[in-house]
Amino acid sequence: MTKVDLMIFDFDGTIADTGADLVSSVNHTLTSMRLDPKPAEEIISFVGDGIKILIERSLGEKSGNRLEEAMNIFSVYYEKHMMDQTVLCPQIENVLKYFSHKMKVILTNKRYDLTVAIARGLHIDRYFMEIVGADSTPFQKPDQRVVEYLLEKYNVAPQKAVMIGDGVNDVAVAKNAGILSCAYLSGLGNKKKLLAMEADFYCEDLLEIHSLFQ
Repeated sequence: MTKVDLMIFDFDGTIADTGADLVSSVNHTLTSMRLDPKPAEEIISFVGDGIKILIERSLGEKSGNRLEEAMNIFSVYYEKHMMDQTVLCPQIENVLKYFSHKMKVILTNKRYDLTVAIARGLHIDRYFMEIVGADSTPFQKPDQRVVEYLLEKYNVAPQKAVMIGDGVNDVAVAKNAGILSCAYLSGLGNKKKLLAMEADFYCEDLLEIHSLFQ
C-alpha cells in the first residue's frame, strides 16, 4: 500500500452520481430553446470541464450566439432540480469513513455553490476540510496550480498526495502537479480514455481504495 497524507476527490461521478440531473437540465435547456434534446450518453460525455463547456458542447454549432441564453436557462433549472435524482456514488461514504483520519478535500470543475449544496444535501460535506470549485481559485483542472495551492496550504509533499476521480482531467491534473493519480472506472468518465491516460492506480469499485492507500 502507498502512504498518503492528502486525498483529493473529484465530485461529479466520483462522490455524487449527478448524471441524471445534469442530463435532464441540459435537455430542458435545449427544448426550452426549441432545439432537439440529446441522448443521455452524449450529454454525459460532455461533463468534466465545467458548466459553460457542458452547455457549449450541448448546443454544438448554435453555441456562438445563444450561449448566454442557454446558460441562464440551465442555471435556473439546475439549481432547483440538482437533487431530484442525484445520489452518492456506490461505497463512497464507506471510503470517506475509512479514511476519516486523513486530510481530504473536494476538487471539482463544478461551481462552488452547487457543489456545496449537493455535498450538504447528501450529508458528506463533514468529511472534507475544504471544497474547491471552478470559481474558488483562478485555475481549474487540469491546471496544476489548483493542486499546488492545496499542497502548499496543507503542507503536503507531492508524492504524499493522491487525486481520485473518474475523469481525464483528474488524471491530467495529477500528472501535471506531480502527485499520484487514482482513476475510478465506474463513474461518469469514459473508461477507454481513462485507461489510455495511464494513471498510477485504477479501481472499478471505490472500496478498492482501502487496499491501495494508507
